Amino acid sequence: MATMRMIVLLAMMLASAPARPADAPSSQGWLDASLDPDARAELALQAMTPDEKFTLVYGYYAAPRGSRQYVPPPAARPASAGYVPGIARLGIPPQWQTDAGIGVATQRGTNTLRERTSLPSGLATAATWDPELAFRGGAMIGAEARASGFNVMLAGGVNLLRDPRNGRNFEYGGEDPLLAGTIVGAQVRGIESNHIVSTVKHYALNDQETGRNILNAEIDDAAARESDLLAFQIAIEQGQPGAVMCSYNRVHGIYACENRWLLSQVLKGDWHYPGYVMSDWGGVHSTIEAANAGLDQESAASVFDKAPFFDTPLVEATTSGEVAPARLDDMARRILRSLFALGLVDHPVTQGPIDFEADARISQADAEEAIVLLQNRGALLPLSSRFKRVALIGAHADVGVISGGGSAQVTPVGGNPVKAVGPSGFPGPVVYDPSAPLAAIAKRLPGSTVLYDAGDDPQSAARLAARSDVAIVFAQQWTAEGQDASMTLPEAQDALIEAVAHANRHVVVVLETGGPVLMPWLDQVAGLLEAWYPGSAGGEAIARVLFGEVDASGRLPVTFPRAEAQLPRPQLDGVGLPRDQTFAVHYEEGAAVGYKWFDQKGLEPLFAFGFGLSYGHVSYSGLTAALHGSALEVQFDVRNSSGRFVRDTPQVYVAPPAARTEAPKRLAGWQKLALAPGASAHVRIDVDPRLLANWQTQCGWVIAPGRYGVLLAQSARLVRASARVTMPPALPVHCTNPPAAVADTRAE
Repeated sequence: MATMRMIVLLAMMLASAPARPADAPSSQGWLDASLDPDARAELALQAMTPDEKFTLVYGYYAAPRGSRQYVPPPAARPASAGYVPGIARLGIPPQWQTDAGIGVATQRGTNTLRERTSLPSGLATAATWDPELAFRGGAMIGAEARASGFNVMLAGGVNLLRDPRNGRNFEYGGEDPLLAGTIVGAQVRGIESNHIVSTVKHYALNDQETGRNILNAEIDDAAARESDLLAFQIAIEQGQPGAVMCSYNRVHGIYACENRWLLSQVLKGDWHYPGYVMSDWGGVHSTIEAANAGLDQESAASVFDKAPFFDTPLVEATTSGEVAPARLDDMARRILRSLFALGLVDHPVTQGPIDFEADARISQADAEEAIVLLQNRGALLPLSSRFKRVALIGAHADVGVISGGGSAQVTPVGGNPVKAVGPSGFPGPVVYDPSAPLAAIAKRLPGSTVLYDAGDDPQSAARLAARSDVAIVFAQQWTAEGQDASMTLPEAQDALIEAVAHANRHVVVVLETGGPVLMPWLDQVAGLLEAWYPGSAGGEAIARVLFGEVDASGRLPVTFPRAEAQLPRPQLDGVGLPRDQTFAVHYEEGAAVGYKWFDQKGLEPLFAFGFGLSYGHVSYSGLTAALHGSALEVQFDVRNSSGRFVRDTPQVYVAPPAARTEAPKRLAGWQKLALAPGASAHVRIDVDPRLLANWQTQCGWVIAPGRYGVLLAQSARLVRASARVTMPPALPVHCTNPPAAVADTRAE
């Protein structure tokens, strides 16, 4: 294979010598950091040989693969996701790639265990509704990646939560395109502040794991633009990732990594994305189709794809003209541009020390703001020293907190305190971060008795609860890449909670889950926290929220259904089919994802998108809404009317005319506030015109005329104030310059 490639390359070089001889001793202008990245990429491209161009577009897996007797290149970082050789002659560094959804991951295949800090799950970070915190978390894991010798992080999952059973929901940013795109975009910016590449993935409509390699996603183009694609567009605009990773699935019958509409028309055409498209590991199925559709780099080809499509086959296709030489130049140019734009060339990575204590504090801050207080009957919480006998039950709360499985798995500092749990192969095993809620809670109750029960026997747990002042049940659900999940808590945990609740009326449930679960016991418990997968310092974060040392400030980034029957597809598509049988998923809900579906169908959720209780109280007043062209400006005041520090997240929704939108309302903005007792804040939110508009193929985003509602709310179901604005006729965002608009700011 390598010999054939060298022969073909030699023929290409003889037939068409580069415009500037590759070995010419002229100045290497592409190394001039004062030039813009486009100019530097073009100069470097002109100096490259054909073989050097092919080098940039083909990646290797970086861990041994026994099933194929594969040995990674020696220059690859051990047990990591991938490696793309550099071009030392031109000063172009290798690309050392790490999986990275919540931190620097370790791949299987060697004895290397790279212990690193884990952020809370992506869904947890979305529950903070705090872009600044997302940026800090991204900057932290990016710094750890750099100190580990990596300059490409495969982080930035933004797939919308269309189905709560998706096994990778924990990696993503929730169900709303504005929230998901904003939070993920902020994290990507944080990662890339370390002069490394971050990705946005998995592009696109990779919204379930069942049949992820073979399913065909069917959705109306306009609905895709207003939902999943809008989330990607916002994340790309705000994060400016160096790479976008195409997904495994088909879209409209064509694999995403060879889908011209997705890659060339939407991403590179309509959005003017200047970076490169890399494939997911095993996502390439062709050479000519993929290259001509817009794929720029094949990842880990010799291990995960059926054949190495961008190695010798691409050389041959370029020689024959089936892939134009200009397309190869574009592929290399885009990769070079990202390497220059993000500083990989000017700031080579070097392995160095990591301050794990400082990084754990960043993870803890994320977890604290992510935890959602869903129920607090009788003001049982915050806990205090008034409870002299406290029972902790279940979920290995005596040693740690659970994390999600798969390629994003981070090996925790100190190792996994729970051994031999879950699958022995991928996506297992189940890993716990060694931050024990038991120790954190006991530390805060020095004069009390705090006892732990594993929860394996509901009656034993109930007996402990019966002789305790308060019982805290930790319930968990492990979700992971490559498999979808039931919404029912596993291992009879519902029965455990019911038994404990029958024995003690002071019961608090702490959920550690990758997404929504059903709660048949909800009316039987006093307190309920959703802690998600809380990361490296999760036990301490949970304790601080339980004891009110920080306000309960998380807000749901996803709707919690009452039953699977409320979902657009009560039966998950593809379940029970042969693994190689292609099937279609018809997203008939279109852009009505999550709370929009519930609003459209008049369904009452268990807990609404945006919902979350606080230990304090706030009031809203002074809502005004005004139009400036196609831009909507919303202002209001928030006052902390309680005697304690409060974090609040007022949310603004817009309600276009009923016949002009997929659902009654859309999230249009929010602000995360920190308010001292009695303090007030004035908030201004500028609404993105796309959130007022619908996508029209011939014109792009178009705002329909009519009266629009502006809703100030504490969740998608809890509206506190409203106003209206009137849109004049013909107000396109992109087609023409919009005429002046008329505003009606009368509050209702």
